[in-house]
Amino acid sequence: MQMLKRKIWFNVHKAWFQTKAIQKGQQQYTNKVTPNVNLGQALHENRPYWIKPGELTPGITALEYFERRVKLASKLPKKSCLILPSSQVKYATGPVFYPFQQNTDLYYLTGWNEPDSVMILEKPNDNLDDVLFHMLVPPKDAFAEKWEGFRTGVEGIKEFFNADESDDINNLVSYTSKILKRNEHLYFDIPHEKNNSTQFFGTFFGQSQESKFAITINDLLKRDFSSKKIRKAKPLIAEQRRIKSPAELTVMRTAGQISGRSYNQAYAEKFRNERTLHSFLEYKFISGGCDKSAYVPVVASGSNALCIHYTKNNDVMFDDEMVLVDASGALGGYCSDISRSWPVNGEFSGPQRDLYEAVLNVQRKCITLCKANLGYSIQDIHDQSVNYMVEELKNVGIDNSRSQVTSLYNHLIGHNLGLDVHDVPECSIYKPIEPGQVITIEPGIYVPQDDRYPKWFQNIGIRIEDDVAVEKDSYTILTVEAAKEVKDIENIARNGVNTKIPQDVVSPLF
Repeated sequence: MQMLKRKIWFNVHKAWFQTKAIQKGQQQYTNKVTPNVNLGQALHENRPYWIKPGELTPGITALEYFERRVKLASKLPKKSCLILPSSQVKYATGPVFYPFQQNTDLYYLTGWNEPDSVMILEKPNDNLDDVLFHMLVPPKDAFAEKWEGFRTGVEGIKEFFNADESDDINNLVSYTSKILKRNEHLYFDIPHEKNNSTQFFGTFFGQSQESKFAITINDLLKRDFSSKKIRKAKPLIAEQRRIKSPAELTVMRTAGQISGRSYNQAYAEKFRNERTLHSFLEYKFISGGCDKSAYVPVVASGSNALCIHYTKNNDVMFDDEMVLVDASGALGGYCSDISRSWPVNGEFSGPQRDLYEAVLNVQRKCITLCKANLGYSIQDIHDQSVNYMVEELKNVGIDNSRSQVTSLYNHLIGHNLGLDVHDVPECSIYKPIEPGQVITIEPGIYVPQDDRYPKWFQNIGIRIEDDVAVEKDSYTILTVEAAKEVKDIENIARNGVNTKIPQDVVSPLF
């Protein structure tokens, strides 16, 4: 079925879906439903308590995924195809596997969250009605599914994910060859060759191992289609992903609310070690409605906070120290990203308060710059944050030369946020921010044990981070629930917090 026909079908049935959802809203939570559809991921058909009618993933409808593909296709010339391999399951050792993480570009365009697959978007001519959405996926296999879980299968990808054409992933070479022969323009991200640079930076920025299907396609291109010019797919997709839709912002706001409330509940507890605080927060993220942690949490007490990406989280915590936590939940694939720093005993000492207020003042000022009409880029906001930090540190008695400050505050003010924590790195940080963009604002200060700095500030690391949705002449803090004022943190530590999350904050899954 062609893409235009699918869009018409969705528009015709959209009101019906909404009406049925309202009519059955309460019933679906009180009457047990036994799904009779075995699929490889959660959909309304097999998880009606979780995914709403018309949605493919939490909060995102099948229609929106369709519109994303159409928008991307509109940027391609006629006689072109764009190829995206999925991720694969990675193994720690033997049969012990890591949690599966999909290629977020493929997920963004399809909602598909199963491994060992390839998506091909084909544009035969300038008529967007004729664009074809191909998927090659693992076939149904009773034996494999008994061990590894259900698969949606070759027919299921058309029925539930609206693929126009589908085939067995084992036919990848022959199927892809036919498409390549009839198209002149190819968009595909050639697998990276390992070198010293990628090995180093991969440690910090999470470069994933290449999919074997990417390697197979690359080998096919070298062997049979070496004359074709290959363009990168990622930059086109990244620019589209950079600006979030209203539905995406709603999902990210919900993840931020849940995660922010979890921090408040942590302030009210007394923890004796980092691993317990780590576990508490992850439990609260998930029990509150998130799917999982968005990334490996940083729980760094005392001098451990001087390491920006400290994740051992296995030290004891002492009352006279501060703890820096960088942890947050993800919902429907969309990440939130929060950092908070607070005293282990719940009461700021004088030096802790002074240094904390300095960082908080910088963050407050930088958040006010997150308006599109001001024309700032992420780099511009960072440059301003350094200026602000110079003045704030001068006020607390630290040498405020710019070189001194940048040695204490040695990371960027923020980054794009979305399906990846460090989202769309292909997009320039020098480009002015735009409405719909979500960025983090996270100034930090990390004072080593060094006599160049006042003794009372040494071995303190502080970072304060929130997620900010950019608007034309305003902004929305998506993580506003996480208390960060000194008086609020101390009040929660003394008096506790209502642990029941209000209904308007609960994930739309519940």
